[in-house]
Amino acid sequence: MENSKKDSGYSVLFVLFLLSGFCGLLYQIVWLRLAFAAFGIITPVLSVVLSVFMLGLAVGSWAGGKYIKKLTDKTGKTAIVFYALTELLIGVGGLLVPRIFDLGQKLLLTTGEFNSFRYLVYSAGILGISILPWCILMGATVPFAMSFMKEVNSDNKTGFSYLYVANVIGAMCGTIITAIFLIEILGLHNTILVAVCCNFLIAITAFILSLKYPYKKFLEVLEQIVVDKSQDDSNKAGFNFLLLILFTTGFASMGMEVVWTRAFTPVLKTTIYSFASILTVYLFATWQGSLLYRKHVDKQHIIDVSDIMVMLVCFSFLPILASDLRLWQILRADAKIAVALISIFPFCATLGYLTPKLVDEFSQGNPKFAGRAYAVNTVGCIVGPLVAGYIFLPFVGVKISLFLFLIPFIIYFVYYLKKIWQNNIFKTVVASIFTVVLIVYSLFFSVNYEDIVLYKPGQIRRDYVATVISLGKGRQKELLVNGIGMTSLTPITKYMAHIPLTIRNRKPESALIICFGMGTTFRSAVSWGIKTTAVELVPSVKDAFGFYFDDAKEVMEKPNATIVIDDGRRFLKRTSEKFDLIAIDPPPPIASSGSSLLYSVEFYRLLKTRLKDDGILAQWFPFGEEMTFKAIAKSISLEFPYVRVFHSIENWGFHFFASMKPFEMPSVNNFIVRIPPLAANDLVEWNPGKKPEQLYRALLQNEVPIGKIVTDDVDYSITDDRPFNEYFLLRRKFNKMTHRHKSVW
Repeated sequence: MENSKKDSGYSVLFVLFLLSGFCGLLYQIVWLRLAFAAFGIITPVLSVVLSVFMLGLAVGSWAGGKYIKKLTDKTGKTAIVFYALTELLIGVGGLLVPRIFDLGQKLLLTTGEFNSFRYLVYSAGILGISILPWCILMGATVPFAMSFMKEVNSDNKTGFSYLYVANVIGAMCGTIITAIFLIEILGLHNTILVAVCCNFLIAITAFILSLKYPYKKFLEVLEQIVVDKSQDDSNKAGFNFLLLILFTTGFASMGMEVVWTRAFTPVLKTTIYSFASILTVYLFATWQGSLLYRKHVDKQHIIDVSDIMVMLVCFSFLPILASDLRLWQILRADAKIAVALISIFPFCATLGYLTPKLVDEFSQGNPKFAGRAYAVNTVGCIVGPLVAGYIFLPFVGVKISLFLFLIPFIIYFVYYLKKIWQNNIFKTVVASIFTVVLIVYSLFFSVNYEDIVLYKPGQIRRDYVATVISLGKGRQKELLVNGIGMTSLTPITKYMAHIPLTIRNRKPESALIICFGMGTTFRSAVSWGIKTTAVELVPSVKDAFGFYFDDAKEVMEKPNATIVIDDGRRFLKRTSEKFDLIAIDPPPPIASSGSSLLYSVEFYRLLKTRLKDDGILAQWFPFGEEMTFKAIAKSISLEFPYVRVFHSIENWGFHFFASMKPFEMPSVNNFIVRIPPLAANDLVEWNPGKKPEQLYRALLQNEVPIGKIVTDDVDYSITDDRPFNEYFLLRRKFNKMTHRHKSVW
């Protein structure tokens, strides 16, 4: 009867921890997105949010393990009561974080450019205040729940791994359900409410569970054995070595995840579903590994650490092999994706086995020691991505970064080599040869997308945001960011400056170009002799300007030309300047992660406050899904009463021109009068034999009335809360099934 009661309590706790893991990943995804909207889609914001999140888990795990027994002994309350209170407070935090973000962004606008030290310090402080307390509470749930398990069964020595399996399953479900269903259906803020309700449900259930399982002290003698054992000099070195391995695995695995994302971007692309797929595979593999460990615990047949290190060394090379450019050239698109995702599975599954094993071995079920061990692992998870993003990737690139992260596993393999040799000589020889072959091949023979400059004329630049590759000659030059083609040398980008600057019957004074690209639109605006500012997120994109234009240095040295490295939306928030023209061409694809923040109603509302009274917005839209096209048109129309749309030259894409005041497109004669000679020459630069009036006349003949795009049935738009263009799987699946929409192209 007692065993049945234990099983019942453990089963309920398993479900609660599964839900808790679901909420944790949901919060991480949504909070990160809300932080981007508030503070800018910039790498420091990403780094700070993820670091603060993981720091909170580490602090909570350590503090919860240290103090939970004191709390239960002093209050006489079962640990499950404190677990319930923790989940209740996390739910309250879920409601508060968006509001704190709104307040924090206003304070950050006064701190200067995002790459300044002052901004980094202030942003870390505000984001820390916003999410750190709730993340600490999340971290404390592990030792609190383990303490309850000890109360129910003082002999339990594998409580951490039991909860770990549940939490990983929940996290995986949180990733899938949030990315595929919740945000598209409910929007960001209502998605948070789902997590809040789950937290409250967990709290209520845990309170009810406390009635069935009243407080009971641990068997002190068993607890003291673990404490004495950890303090014994003969065992202390072994315990510290376990902590070192836990730190290293957290450091390497999370650092590798950052590098994997950049390595596989050309294959997986930049949609939110691509990033979710990597995280899902990571968590699914971790679940399978930890589940296998639990099965081995039941059978009392656990794989030795030395054998696990052999597997980790071999498996850690697989992503390097899978990112080989020559392999991509012979595979279909879907096969490339499958190979990329499968390549990370064995490594993650092995770590999923190793991590709970080490924490169980270190803690013996004691929540205090489990909290300490898990905190050390989490600290590694903080340091790894920072090293990957700010040191390894900018200076040595994808391939060497992956190799540097797997060096600790090679060291551990060598450390355990004697033991492996004693257990199985054949396995030792094979593993050693295999490892040496993989090292040599990875360093000297593998070729990834960054190595394309070895075969084509070009340049490669790296920074903490992206790898930027410039390729080609003449008009056939390309700009690749993380292996994705961004733009080309096309007259379309010249139109984005020259056409709107001629609309008003007065000489313009200033222009703002958001998203620099190759710099064509910026260069065209500078030819007007007006103050021209460009905002670009990726520092290396600015540095590549000279590859595409021989006069780039001369253009940049002009007193009226300025390039700012910042998030375009954040720049608009913190500048007080008003412009005659704001031109924007968000990076492709239209559905890329974070792109909706440059297409949303809130963005256009902000943008119009930085235009002069009769200023013009010039928005470029390439080909894409019809509903997304209409949603963008709707978003612009909701904020600007006067909108004109034209099919672009070269017969692809659309130009949107919008203003708060009525405007007419100038006649051909007026266009010629208004455009300065230098600007006119720039317009026809890539159209030899053509005159400016011919190019302009061709555009005028391709107008599409806005009323034919934003019809009465278009009741959807892009907002910060509903990133319509980014979350599309359900919509496209439904449309494909019903065949309701015909292409407008």
